[in-house]
Amino acid sequence: MKTWVVWLVLLLLVGSLFAYQTRKPESKVQIHRADSTATAETDSSVQTIKVAKDQIYKGDLVLVNKDYPVHPEGMQTDIAELALHPELTDGYGLLDNTIRLSERVTKQFSAMVAAAGEDGVNHFLISSGYRDNAEQEEMYEEKGADYALPAGFSEHNLGLSLDIGSSLGAMERAPEGKWLTAHAWDYGFILRYPKDKAAVTGIQFEPWHFRYVGLPHSQIMKEKNFTLEEYLSYLKERKRIRVTAGGSEYDISYIPVSGDAAIEVPEGSDYVLSGNNVDGIILTVHR
Repeated sequence: MKTWVVWLVLLLLVGSLFAYQTRKPESKVQIHRADSTATAETDSSVQTIKVAKDQIYKGDLVLVNKDYPVHPEGMQTDIAELALHPELTDGYGLLDNTIRLSERVTKQFSAMVAAAGEDGVNHFLISSGYRDNAEQEEMYEEKGADYALPAGFSEHNLGLSLDIGSSLGAMERAPEGKWLTAHAWDYGFILRYPKDKAAVTGIQFEPWHFRYVGLPHSQIMKEKNFTLEEYLSYLKERKRIRVTAGGSEYDISYIPVSGDAAIEVPEGSDYVLSGNNVDGIILTVHR
């Protein structure tokens, strides 16, 4: 074979390899018709549901920070002492036997841990979960305002957040921390206090603190590099979005609420309501 032909083939192979290595991974989330009309307007039949004002303070998307405290209505009602439920702790350890968490969230965490185990990452532990006000106040006095929030203003008072550790070392370097950074979003969890978002969240980087917000919201937040604060502001600004995530299509609407309200949803649809803990409700319809 002539020399110039050999070089041409080599250049083509190198070019193809470079293009493959630099190609951006396909997005798991697609946002369609960001200015679409209300969910109810795109379906032929709707049902009206009544929503009480206290729904603002309940749900997986409630915002809790130094400005928006936990309301009693927002606390999870299925808080369990995990050491007493071995069926909930398969595949990971507990830092101590007093750790509590929502059973529903624990089941989602267990599913995530099982998936990590299939990738050979299996040294997870939970170091903290739900805290009552006395426990949170003690934490606040110990850690200070940069790394903790006063009692009543912490997500740990909700039962939706947990601190995840690794028996192999610090989460920022451990395989468990790296796996969660890449995959937690696919299981409804978000890294609540990212390294570059302290100005938004008011809390310094915490590679161990994860919050359950549910799908598809966690995937959207990952796609757009949003904190919970930024995501809720985005929904409030856009009012309605339609997204495809994980092979499913969702309509997500922000609805301002100042009192008891009536909301229209497609008849027979699966939907979830969550307050934002500020001034409205997020309606998520699984189409």
